Amino acid sequence: MQPRKLVECVPNFSEGRDPHVIDAIADAVRRTSGCTLLDVDPGQSTNRTVYTFVGTPETVVEGALAAARVARERIDMRRHSGEHPRMGAMDVCPFVPVANVTMDECVALAREFGARASEELGIPIYLYEAAATRDYRRALKDIRSGEYEGLADKLVREEWQPDFGPARFVPEWGATATGARFFLIAYNVNVLGTKQQAHRIALDLREQGRGPDRPGRLKKVKGIGWYVDEYNLAQVSMNLDDYRVTPPHIAFEECVTSARELDLAVVGSELVGLIPLEAMLLGAEYYIERENLFILDERQKIRLVIERLGLSSVAPFDPDKRIIEYMIEDESQEKLAGMSVRGFVEELGARTAAPGGGSAAALMAAMGAALGAMTGWMTYGRRKFEAQDPVMRHNLPPLDSAMKQLISMIDADTNAFTDYMAAMALPQETDEDKAARHAAMQAGLQKAIEVPLNTMRLVDGCWDAMAEMARHGSLALRSDLEVGARALDTGLWGAYRNVLINLGDIEDAEFKRRVTAEAEAMVERARAMSAQVLELLAGRQEN
Repeated sequence: MQPRKLVECVPNFSEGRDPHVIDAIADAVRRTSGCTLLDVDPGQSTNRTVYTFVGTPETVVEGALAAARVARERIDMRRHSGEHPRMGAMDVCPFVPVANVTMDECVALAREFGARASEELGIPIYLYEAAATRDYRRALKDIRSGEYEGLADKLVREEWQPDFGPARFVPEWGATATGARFFLIAYNVNVLGTKQQAHRIALDLREQGRGPDRPGRLKKVKGIGWYVDEYNLAQVSMNLDDYRVTPPHIAFEECVTSARELDLAVVGSELVGLIPLEAMLLGAEYYIERENLFILDERQKIRLVIERLGLSSVAPFDPDKRIIEYMIEDESQEKLAGMSVRGFVEELGARTAAPGGGSAAALMAAMGAALGAMTGWMTYGRRKFEAQDPVMRHNLPPLDSAMKQLISMIDADTNAFTDYMAAMALPQETDEDKAARHAAMQAGLQKAIEVPLNTMRLVDGCWDAMAEMARHGSLALRSDLEVGARALDTGLWGAYRNVLINLGDIEDAEFKRRVTAEAEAMVERARAMSAQVLELLAGRQEN
């Protein structure tokens, strides 16, 4: 199964005082299928509300459009005033990659939104940041220069023609900027010191540093120092513009280094708003490697980061309310895998074609990998087998990873023919229609074959670790590992049969040759490696 794609959208609307308008926009997002509204943050003095919602690439544009439609009806810029710079009713609408989505995909979403919103609502729209079409329009502050009041004159100038929509002033709306940017993390590190000392640290770290001749140590970081009376401590307050360049754990460790030079204590940190799961896991891997830890469970990794960064130092850090992916219910992604054992088996035996042998094969393979992992866990960390700890550390991760991925393949197999079935429904009125339908069906069939083939690949990646478990694992788990080896072999064989049965309708001879050769090689390796695991266990027992 393909990893779930997730995009964040953070539209800012020029209304922060009228609860009816604020709620109507929020409701429009909530009612959009596939979108989850995470936060609504209105400001009285700014007269502005920031909405945060997430969705798949297919749904997030729909959510933004639904919100914009309400704003077109409810907000009149001719009556707007507030402290925050602004130029339109929907002032800005950025799309942000969160999980398994590229920046280019978010650029495409911004352009789709711009084209559709301008056409439907009759409004001028500019592209900014990664979606910008001209360098001088990349920064939002440059596009917004002159604000709403200067927009009528700006729109008639050649260099400020909008990217989409009319090149004329729409008084009740103004103009909107849409674009794509990286996820911004607002992050504060606590220091037992003064505001001035915290600011010295910020100057050391932020990319701008103390000026062009004295840049700071951290790229993609903005920062200042301040004192928080409520907490009775100073903070180095940072915006991490790209956590893949400078993640929170690096910002924290650099603060510790600078504070130590000033003889100051760092006492934890504070995350403001939300954070992507990836940013937390990057921190986990950093501390796991630095401290030579062995942690595979994701929730334990998150706990490690919370402790090392002191994220609960000023307020409790609840991962389920702060990590974006944990806040979203993943509907239908693993419908079968989420069933009870009884429910799945009864579904398998029902009078329907799906789930079928492919899903059963994936489940068998997942259980095989799980039994291999169980052998490792029951050996690791016990004084009796202490000498085997390095072996277990090396071989547990591939089995644990394969187990989790194979669980996802249970549903992936049932969903494998989605594209093929959609292609079958295409029109057949003309020769062109028929040719397009035929090509789409062939492409869909090839995609469907990749699912059981991937199941085979996942199993194939388990054998070396299974053999090491047979050599070094606790013999008290002998029968469990034997069952695991047989389950992996059977699961791979079942996936192989699903590959073969669908290859018959493929017309691409090279594709058929390549897949057949790869699949047959994995079948032979599985037969040999399953026998080897059993032989190794039998040999150890005899000794």
